Amino acid sequence: MRRTEAAGGFAAVLAKGDDTSGVILVQCSDRGEPGPLLERRFSIDGTYIWESVGPDDPKDGESRENYRERRRKADPDLWIIELDIADAPRLVAEWAALT
Repeated sequence: MRRTEAAGGFAAVLAKGDDTSGVILVQCSDRGEPGPLLERRFSIDGTYIWESVGPDDPKDGESRENYRERRRKADPDLWIIELDIADAPRLVAEWAALT
């Protein structure tokens, strides 16, 4: 969140999950225009990977909201983070390089 804000963007925690075991779902947007939903998961080799999830059309707000609700119900430890910054997926890729 600090990296996003330092770069002139906006970041917020929309839903808090478990501090140690919660999956992270990042809702990307650029100046309010919806972008991809990215989720951090464990890969087969035990490292973290980020992958695009949810509806194919990020502008389909209803499908996007339904996806977030289904994920939250299935995983109450899920964190949902909103990033509103140009090229948010690039910022998420930088996080991946740090972990």
